[in-house]
Amino acid sequence: MARPCKRRRVWMEPEYCRFLPDGTPAEGCEVLTVDEFEAVRLLDLEGCTQEQCAGQMGIARSTVADIYESARRKIAGSLVYGRPLLISGGHYHVCGTSPGAPAQAPQRKEAIQMRIAVTYEDGMVFQHFGHTEQFKLYDVENGQVTAAQVVDTNGQGHGALAGFLTAAQVDVLLCGGIGGGAQAALAQAGIQLFGGVTGPADEAVADYLAGTLNYVPGIRCDHHDHGHDHDCGSHGCGGGCHH
Repeated sequence: MARPCKRRRVWMEPEYCRFLPDGTPAEGCEVLTVDEFEAVRLLDLEGCTQEQCAGQMGIARSTVADIYESARRKIAGSLVYGRPLLISGGHYHVCGTSPGAPAQAPQRKEAIQMRIAVTYEDGMVFQHFGHTEQFKLYDVENGQVTAAQVVDTNGQGHGALAGFLTAAQVDVLLCGGIGGGAQAALAQAGIQLFGGVTGPADEAVADYLAGTLNYVPGIRCDHHDHGHDHDCGSHGCGGGCHH
């Protein structure tokens, strides 16, 4: 029986997925898979070694060598023969980690002026920081969002999440309820906190950038064991939340 192909980890989908030669393109096209694109990005653009690339993508170094060789051959075919180059498909997953491995935070480009993180679930601001399974990260330049991506926390909890955001070079966090220990960790890391935020995540970020964000200064939730359906950002949290 053939060995199953392990999904390769990539941080985001390519922004540009189709490249056409100037003039009349040759028949056929070269199709670069997203995982091949990621290997080229890490090795040729970021300057990673094959070992570092393997760690980022969650695969073996020999696999990196194979997909990199395939990618370079396709790029060469596009350049030499004038074929369109498409980036599509492949066996990969975005912004995740291999099962059981700690989540790694994507790094921020130097040109980005600010990175905002929002506790995220199904498009909304998730209401308990310590149980969030995803953050949505927004890169901001000149007061405008220039890029956004959803990243998995891979089961990390309260204290580890502050470290995750620090590694991701986050400047501002928007969330619902959050415990005192996490607040202290964020403050120590220099991450500005806006708690008690509700509603769609994209709207919350737009309101923050416009200076009209509705949040609760000093919000706190001391419950560390309630489930995802508990609304820590509301006044119905009981004695554990202090507004």
